[in-house]
Amino acid sequence: MKDNLNWAVLGTGVIANEMAQTLQKMGKKLYAVGNRTHAKAVVFAEKYSIEMVYDCIDDMFLDENVDIIYITSPHNTHFQFMEKALTHGKHILVEKSITLNSTELERMAALADANHLIMAEAMTIWHMPLYKKLWEIVQSGALGKVQIMTLNFGSYKEYNMQNRFFNMNLAGGAMLDIGVYALSIVRSFMEETPTNILSQWKPSPTGSDEQATVLLQNSLGQMATVALSMHSKQPKRAMISCEKGYIEIMEYPRADKAVIVDAETGARTEVAAGSTADALYYEMLDMEHAVQTRDASAMCLGYSRDVMDIMTRLRKEWGDEISGGGVGLRRRSERHI
Repeated sequence: MKDNLNWAVLGTGVIANEMAQTLQKMGKKLYAVGNRTHAKAVVFAEKYSIEMVYDCIDDMFLDENVDIIYITSPHNTHFQFMEKALTHGKHILVEKSITLNSTELERMAALADANHLIMAEAMTIWHMPLYKKLWEIVQSGALGKVQIMTLNFGSYKEYNMQNRFFNMNLAGGAMLDIGVYALSIVRSFMEETPTNILSQWKPSPTGSDEQATVLLQNSLGQMATVALSMHSKQPKRAMISCEKGYIEIMEYPRADKAVIVDAETGARTEVAAGSTADALYYEMLDMEHAVQTRDASAMCLGYSRDVMDIMTRLRKEWGDEISGGGVGLRRRSERHI
């Protein structure tokens, strides 16, 4: 077992900066950085005293000193970088959404297994201490069976059709950007993955999914409703209704507090665990543990696969033409998945 794992980050955006700062909190230093624009990588390296800056991103995958690569680039680029990293023996933590579709994810999961590597989605919900505590409460039976959930997530994004939120060539749309959080909550509190799924959606001027509502039900009768929007604000609110009470979570992607309301008395009990500010710390700690012990259960890849299956199914129904070969989105007219 290697005690000190070397992290490299691909990308220099907001998450990459947060990741470098998290390593500093852990008493460690980011080993390497790579970016499409080399000058940005140099500036980033100077900011965090990083010793290795790659002239070419591909050099990151060849560096024998790199143990884990955190891929923070836009999600339409994930597949190509994941494939190179796994082929060259690197463990990978990949920003959400981990791939564009189920075909890509299954191919990468098979490659990771073949090379005995840990591959995981950087989904905060899998790692926040609050959720681990709430899952324990629900699984204990204290609240009875989970019956129905409602989840909202809405951002107001200006109609700039060149940015990643609406640009089809950058895999724009609400589902891959914010819907993945809502569906991850749904899957984690359902005993089985939902199979009965209905939806309605509204396209943006580019054809990306600007707004959507989704109804989900599994074979046990557990249900959920999800409302997403990219051009109108909504609270990030999750409500998990059980037989004996309900759980309400605000700002749920990085939540550290929830309220449980008793069904009979209306009594409110606050549950608190962890800290919102340390979201990436929990992710990276679990990732290091998975790599060192080869126990990847905390990375919840099975849930990520179920969520990706749901998103792929929905986007196909909506006409988002998703390549099965990992090369990005097709235009709607091509009708290919």
